[in-house]
Amino acid sequence: MNFSLPSNSEKARMWWIWELFSVLVRRNLKRRYRGSFLGIYWSLLSPVIMTGLYAAIFGTAFSSYYNNSTLNYILAAFTGLVVINFFSSATSQALVSVVTSGSIVNKIKLPLFVFPLSFIGANVFQLLLGVFPLLLVITLLISHNLINVIALIVPLLSLVLVCAGVALLTSALFVFFRDLPYFYELITFLLWISSPIFYPAEIVPEEVKKILILNPLLPIINSIRQICLSGNLPDVMLMLASVLSGVIVLTIGAIAFALWQDKFMDLL
Repeated sequence: MNFSLPSNSEKARMWWIWELFSVLVRRNLKRRYRGSFLGIYWSLLSPVIMTGLYAAIFGTAFSSYYNNSTLNYILAAFTGLVVINFFSSATSQALVSVVTSGSIVNKIKLPLFVFPLSFIGANVFQLLLGVFPLLLVITLLISHNLINVIALIVPLLSLVLVCAGVALLTSALFVFFRDLPYFYELITFLLWISSPIFYPAEIVPEEVKKILILNPLLPIINSIRQICLSGNLPDVMLMLASVLSGVIVLTIGAIAFALWQDKFMDLL
């Protein structure tokens, strides 16, 4: 990659960063799916298979919480899996991005934050071509309202913000703690088990719910399900809760990355 620093113009610099981001996104996609038969559609196949598995095991037991409809349970499980799969895939890939790019940034001065965000961008591209069209169809068939279809963008954007914040935070921490991926597997598992994906939220004890509200993915899952599956107009409060979750996590990640990045070069 041959990148030269642009002029002092802020506009030129922003364009240069965008070009770098685009190149890295394309590189990440090519590396991940080189020789793959289904390519980006693996992102759709995985939640579909897992939804079928959950439906076979829990569908009958939990259908009473979904208007006695196994189909409603299947759709609820699918939307939850879309969120957790995207989060897990995007952030796990981004976690090691700064360290693995050490050979490049030691030769060329580049904005380090672009590396973890490029993995989020690659997964967003995958989401838009794989899962997103199916979510739009489900939303339109159930709600019969274009407002719901458009509103679906809000919690999905919030999901991207959460992933971007976590990517910045974990990729910065990995520079200092190289055993972080093993610990992060536990974190993603805790987020998965604390999100009402394969089980209804109603069965969770009230004492535990007070802790689960710390899960940043919870308001996003609730908002997506309300927009896609309820048949009602979008709940503005749920949408705002999802946006707030995204903004908080992104802010924490961005501040941490900015504070620590001056120390990266000595460790890369």
